[in-house]
Amino acid sequence: MSTPIGPYSPGRRAGDFVILSGQLGMVPGAATPTLVEGGAAAELRQGLENAKALLAEHGATMNDVVKGTLFLMDLDADFAACNEVWVTFFDAPRPTRSTIQVAKLPMGARAEAELWAFAPEH
Repeated sequence: MSTPIGPYSPGRRAGDFVILSGQLGMVPGAATPTLVEGGAAAELRQGLENAKALLAEHGATMNDVVKGTLFLMDLDADFAACNEVWVTFFDAPRPTRSTIQVAKLPMGARAEAELWAFAPEH
């Protein structure tokens, strides 16, 4: 898992919830923070792979995700392609989601995903 690029926790458990900070498409294990190449869809794919690994560290899976927020730099250009990526990570019933166009993301990223999972500890 990549080291956060700011003063925050990448994920926290709060009771039965696991809440992830926004996940960028960062290359795991890179010596310096680096985004994958290929634009918003590629970044989202890697960001969700990173999220999957982070959820596992907290005892949760992508099937436990109940809410997502997707931040995109350009809704017109990237919404459809990012939806195609999204459906490959979540089975029905998919999590609720908001999608927001933003003016800028860290590292010049084109996409970022924040996830909330409901995963009671046993």
